[in-house]
Parts: sequence; C-alpha cells; structure tokens
Amino acid sequence: MENKFIERKIEEKLLNLIKTFPIVTLTGCRQCGKSTLLKKLFPDWKYVSLEDLDFRQIATNDPRYFLSLYPEKTIFDEVQRVPDLFSYIQSHIDELDKTEIYILSGSQNFLLMNSISQSRAGRCAILNLSTFSISELKNASLLKENIDECLWTGFYPRIYNQNPSPHDFYRSYIKTYIERDVRELKNISDLSVFHKFICLCAGRTGQILNTTELANETGISVLTVKSWLSILETSGIIFLLKPYYKNFGKRLVKSPKLYFFDSGLVCSLLGMENFQQIQTHYLRGGIFENMIISNYIKECFFKGKNPNAYFWRDSNGLEIDLLIEEFNTIKLFEIKSSSTINEKFFNSLNKISDLFKISKQNINVLYSGEQTFPATPTHGGYISWKDW
Repeated sequence: MENKFIERKIEEKLLNLIKTFPIVTLTGCRQCGKSTLLKKLFPDWKYVSLEDLDFRQIATNDPRYFLSLYPEKTIFDEVQRVPDLFSYIQSHIDELDKTEIYILSGSQNFLLMNSISQSRAGRCAILNLSTFSISELKNASLLKENIDECLWTGFYPRIYNQNPSPHDFYRSYIKTYIERDVRELKNISDLSVFHKFICLCAGRTGQILNTTELANETGISVLTVKSWLSILETSGIIFLLKPYYKNFGKRLVKSPKLYFFDSGLVCSLLGMENFQQIQTHYLRGGIFENMIISNYIKECFFKGKNPNAYFWRDSNGLEIDLLIEEFNTIKLFEIKSSSTINEKFFNSLNKISDLFKISKQNINVLYSGEQTFPATPTHGGYISWKDW
C-alpha cells in the first residue's frame, strides 16, 4: 500500500492554515512522511527539494533569481539547507501581501526554527509531523493486532508502504539519518561513542533523566550529554516529559523523563530482532508506556496544539504516569502493559484523585487489553491501547 492512501490527521489543520498564512512550515523527523503528505495535499503546487545540489546552488548563489522562478504556490523541501534564503523569502512575501505563497518543509527542526525565528511573526504558521499515530493506522486497517508486534514494528510510514523488515529498516535509519545528521551538525569524530549513547538512552526510556549517569556510562562530559540530547530532541527522535508540580504542596521530583517518539526505534536500539523478543524483555512495560505517551504528543501535534502532558511523582515514590491538563481540568492516567484488568491499577490514581479532589471521571488506566470501559462518577475507566 502506498502512503498516499493513508490519511494523516494533520491534513485538515494544514489546509486551513495555508488559507490564512503566506507561509506554513512543516517540520518533523526524517522519514515521517512530510514530502508524501505535501505532494498529496498540494498536487498543483511546484515542489523543489533543496537536497538537490543544482537547486541548492542556485538558491545559495542567486536567491532573488531563484525566488523569481518560484514566486508562489511552491513547496521548498529541506529548506534548512539554504538558511540565507529565509530573509529573501521574508521580503518576497511582504511584497506580495497575500496568503498561500510557500510551504517550507525540513527535518532538522532546530536549524529550521533558528532560520525562521526572525521572520515568523504574523507570516508563518508552524506544524509538527511525526510518524503514524495509533488511530491513523487503525483507520487505515494497518494497526497490528498483537501489541508486541505493534511495539516492535513501530510507526514509520516506509515500513507500512514498502514492507521492509522493521529490523532492516531501523538499522538503516540509524546509520543513514540519525548518525549522518549528527555528524553534519556536531564534529563527532567517533560515531561509535554516539551510537553507544543513543543505545543507553533507549535503555532508559520512561525513566527519570540522569545526565551524570549517562555521561559516566558513555565516557563523555555532562555538557556533551546535554548537547546530544538537544540534537535528538529537536530532530524529532526523543522528547522529555516534564514533571507536574503546580499547586501541589509536596516534595516532588523535578527532573524530566526520557522518551522516544517511536517504539520500533527503541526496540532496534535495544537489539531486538523480532517481536517475540519483546514479550519477556525487562523494558516491555517502559516501551508500552513510551508508545502511549508519544501517541498523545503526536495527536496534539496533528491538531496544531501544544501538548500539556506531564508525569507526577512525589518524594515517597507515589507516581502517576501521565497527567494531562486541559481547560483547567486535570486528567490522570496509569499506564499498564498488562492485557488483564486489575483493580490494583487504580491504587495510585485513587490516592492522588482523592488527595487533590480530582473527579473519578477524570482518571483512567491505559492498558494493552481489547476492551474500553468508560469512567463513571464513582469509578475510573479502562482504555484499550487501540482506542487511545
């Protein structure tokens, strides 16, 4: 099946924004489907990839002439390759004073953001794309029935479009994209050290970030750890889930948790060669939690929303895996990789909901079972991962 037949939930937001802004910028990790999406939604627009050396040289050497060739309704892909082009784009759109001029797309979010930061106000809307969400695959009848197979396969579009083995895809992805991009951005002489670092990060998915421990185990400085984490975060590979400590007068953990955007990449970095290996892996629960939380972040991205997602943990070890704050309402979620319902899953949820006067209707267990049971005024609910 080709990716063009898989509807992306971000489509509606993207189409609406381009009608009201002269520029829309679409960012996201490599191979998450940006080019495919843009070509599908805007078939009558010109498409120029600045990965192409010929186009890149013209745009670099004579930007005014380059823009005269593409005055409007053009998609510039990998636009961060020519950062000086942005100031000329700014002048050009000011002269035209209309909407629907350019769509900019790029994989290295931080370079792209730095380039457009000076000209963004009132001119450019920004959206983040990521790999498929659970609901996108479910709607396309492509969601794996087996939770372990789903976790191991991951959510990168190419796996579902061209059917490569996930094991082969992720090994190539790490070499071709992650390590190459990092080498271009940072002068890393020994990529084996970086590879060790990202594997150690995968082994800590769902855990409190400890930069000193990572530095010691990798054999690098804490400053380098923070730099490499920033690269992975801004290029759409990992994200940090912050703790929630507003209005809670207790001693709380204030370091973030580390997660990856894609569970399949985590499994590959952990050395898994088939989905059966995840069934008894010590990190199975953490990988399931990773998928659930990253899926919520993706869904927010696709709606053009900032995800108000956190975790909560006090100094006594009482913890909530996911806290979502929306419209002055707090929702609590416990995440369990078990496929069997168990009332013990509500122990922490009930304690915290009682302590902070949170309605039982706003507490749920997210689990790997098949059935969803909505919360009631007197009891929390169970949400199947397939309905998340």
